[in-house]
Amino acid sequence: MSEFDSLVAVVTGGASGIGAAISARLAEGGATVAILDLHPDHADQNYFAVEADIADRASVHAAIARVAEKFGRIDIVINNAGIGAQGTVADNDDDEWARVLSINVTGIARVTSAALPWLRKSPSPAVVNTSSIAATAGLPARALYSASKGAVLSLTRAMAADHVRDGIRVNAVNPGTADTPWVGRLLDSAVDPEAEKAALNARQPHGRLVHAAEVADAVAYLASPRSGSTNGTSIAVDGGMQELRLRKE
Repeated sequence: MSEFDSLVAVVTGGASGIGAAISARLAEGGATVAILDLHPDHADQNYFAVEADIADRASVHAAIARVAEKFGRIDIVINNAGIGAQGTVADNDDDEWARVLSINVTGIARVTSAALPWLRKSPSPAVVNTSSIAATAGLPARALYSASKGAVLSLTRAMAADHVRDGIRVNAVNPGTADTPWVGRLLDSAVDPEAEKAALNARQPHGRLVHAAEVADAVAYLASPRSGSTNGTSIAVDGGMQELRLRKE
């Protein structure tokens, strides 16, 4: 029997990048996967994909209702959808701060609260939130993004405390700089894309970008019934960037 047999997993932002890798990993483990995404037509056609804007509560509730109607249960919620932001505190206006926080932070609350009635009925409920190395290390020109992902870590702990007596575990994964379409677009917009990629590789102690599949494996552990005593914590998948301090060669 596979670890996710009979369980239904909702993955937000599951049509591309890390979300697509998470969807594939959970399905490989036996889960029935439902994807919530702004572009469901981009998702793997093997999964039930629903259009959802996590910045809009009505859209989220409608999407979760469709998943529940289709499968009759929801056991796992992967809050992976998010957007990036660049700049110092002087570089983004109030509207951009509100937009990013609404998607990266409040979006997690919208999706999870909509799924809570189903999670409470599940024999193996789990929520996994995608945070970032930006939550645990100060990165230049990432003030808004870092603030949002730091909030995700704090929200994860608070959610875990609120729902532990419901039997619902809530954890987070903190990817380092990953080889994703968003990072690819950042590199393409750089003055010297090759030099920028070399700098990003060198910033991570193991000397390369993180693979989306590596993040997906960590998410699968946190979502699995086998990790029943893991709650309110985060796993860094960052090549050692969060914890290692290497001397220059």
